[in-house]
Amino acid sequence: MISIVIPAHNEEAVIGRCLTSLISGSKPGELEIIVACNGCTDRTAEIAHAFGEPVRVVETQQASKIAALNLGDCAATQFPRCFVDADVELTIEAVRQVANLLLEGNQLAAAPAMVVDVSHSSWCVKAFYSIWLKQPYHRPGMLGGGFYAVSEAGRARFTKFPDIIADDEFVRSHFEEHERATPENCTFTIHAPRTVADLIRVKTRSRLGLYQLRSRFPELKENSYVKNQASVPRWISTPRLWPSAVVYLIVNLASKVRAKTQLSGIDAYQWERDNSSRQ
Repeated sequence: MISIVIPAHNEEAVIGRCLTSLISGSKPGELEIIVACNGCTDRTAEIAHAFGEPVRVVETQQASKIAALNLGDCAATQFPRCFVDADVELTIEAVRQVANLLLEGNQLAAAPAMVVDVSHSSWCVKAFYSIWLKQPYHRPGMLGGGFYAVSEAGRARFTKFPDIIADDEFVRSHFEEHERATPENCTFTIHAPRTVADLIRVKTRSRLGLYQLRSRFPELKENSYVKNQASVPRWISTPRLWPSAVVYLIVNLASKVRAKTQLSGIDAYQWERDNSSRQ
């Protein structure tokens, strides 16, 4: 049996899609899915409950992804254990491939490769992702972006999820490069924001999470993907990518400025979520 923990805050628009994609084709007794509803004021819990086995719903009144991760993690009983955002799409076959890789015992953490659906996004958002997906972050073994899984030995690397923004980077940083892996021909899908304004909010949150993680856990920096960024971007030698590169640089600059501004008041931070991709 494979445990899947799904933190969910007001995800009634997407939780059904996520669960349907996971359950379709699964075998009886193969999955244990924990939907950890946190501070929900919509029908997320009701929709998840309606699926019945193998879905189980746990709830907390605290609107916090970290609280949901810890709640769901405590409720889960099996390994390998996957942590999945409610707005992503992945198949049971992708989950199986990740689980089988971890059960072999050579790696402690794994995730499928990320696919970004930009079909409903503006040209500028598409331009950004055309460059972003070429960055070293997306090479095999770089966990995060909405899905990561750990073996029982991998989960033992840390006690609980700390109260931070970047839970995926926190987990990834506990493993050296040879301890993480991505199965071949295995993907999951995230849905890109529709507008540049939405994109900047998402990237601000991501960058702010990295700043916070470095400040609170400097010892984890050694395994961070940041140190492995290419010194000379690949797009420099490809003129057709230059317009997209300009968008990429502007979004990065804007998110960096916003994140540095928000860092001083991070204790009162309000999660910036992209709702446009959930429509």
